[in-house]
Amino acid sequence: MNTASPSDIADIDRQRAQRNARLEKRLKNRYAAERRFKLAAMFSVLISVAVLAVLLVAMTSNGIAGFTRAEMKVPIDFAELGLAIDRSQLDQPGAENVLRSAGLGDALQYAATQAYGADVADELGGGAARDLAAKIASDPDMLDGQATVSLPVDEDLAAAYRGEGPAELQVMAARLKDEGVLTRAFDWGFLARADATDPQEAGIWGALKGSLLTMIVTLVLAFPIGVLAAVYLEEYAPKNKWTDIIEVSINNLAAVPSIIFGLLGLAVFLWIFPNLRSAPIIGGMTLALMTMPVIVISGRNAIKSVPPSIRDGALAIGASPVQVVFHHVLPLALPGILTGTIIGMARALGETAPLLMIGMRAFVATPPDGFTSPSSVLPVQIFLWSDEIDRGFVERTSAAIIVLLLFLLAMNGLAIYLRNKFERRW
Repeated sequence: MNTASPSDIADIDRQRAQRNARLEKRLKNRYAAERRFKLAAMFSVLISVAVLAVLLVAMTSNGIAGFTRAEMKVPIDFAELGLAIDRSQLDQPGAENVLRSAGLGDALQYAATQAYGADVADELGGGAARDLAAKIASDPDMLDGQATVSLPVDEDLAAAYRGEGPAELQVMAARLKDEGVLTRAFDWGFLARADATDPQEAGIWGALKGSLLTMIVTLVLAFPIGVLAAVYLEEYAPKNKWTDIIEVSINNLAAVPSIIFGLLGLAVFLWIFPNLRSAPIIGGMTLALMTMPVIVISGRNAIKSVPPSIRDGALAIGASPVQVVFHHVLPLALPGILTGTIIGMARALGETAPLLMIGMRAFVATPPDGFTSPSSVLPVQIFLWSDEIDRGFVERTSAAIIVLLLFLLAMNGLAIYLRNKFERRW
């Protein structure tokens, strides 16, 4: 029997030690690489959070001012003014027009002149008389006595309040501020008015209502067509080259730049309906084309995720193929379909380029009455205000961005809720 010599044993031990050293070095390198990867991932997350925080802080700091406006407190003795107004008309629609036609604007100018002088009275905004009329229409008893009302000033005095503009106006604004006459107050009307040439009078409701109407049209068109297309492609379509071409085309459409859909809407929808330019129904049809591929793709993935045993079990108890799809597969795939749909709708809500192509960048001073009325939408309104040189519109732009972000956050929150509510684990 051969036995290893001491030198052979020493060589074996030396080789084993070298192998163990190499293994330990490899393990150390692997653990070091893992630590570097974790640090890089954490750094990426911190960078993302920091960028998001900077964005939110910047938008919030500018946007908070956009929800306010400069107002002047004007004492008015309505009994002294002697306005000839039929009180019975104040309970009917159009009461504000009745008040303004009765000379309320001149009476307001007189009261402000009596209180602060003509130079200050001239700084009342163009919407001051309209706001006063709205206050009186909501509380006609104001006409029986005296009242101090806060009314908007024009943009020149508002800019002076921010420390901008001519020096004499800044002096006037500082004096009125020290006297408690000129203040900045939360502007509830910003959420109830439409666009205006004066940032003190501009509001977001017209664009917000336009976005809501446009999203309704988009959902009504894109959701049923997208879901039915997904059902057909996944459950009924034969597997041949034509189906492959359709699938590739749908995937490519999901990645097409949005402005291409705007060109399609301009060339097709406005050619068919030339009188509906900048209407929500045209914007909704254009965005439906852009959203539909996303719904089809998410719908197919959701249908594909339903286990085959569900189909086999339904067929085993006598269900027809149509009943299997619509009574069993589609309800179980609904959470994924709804999640993809809402995410696609959120993307459509933030689109600007396709809507600019179909003319939804017009100045619209009144909220739309319906789906065929001229309208704007939130992203386009933000784009238009950001192009203004007036500092007041910069603040309004940031406030509109906050409204849009809240809208998007609500839609994404709804998607998460629906997914968690209807999701099934297999």
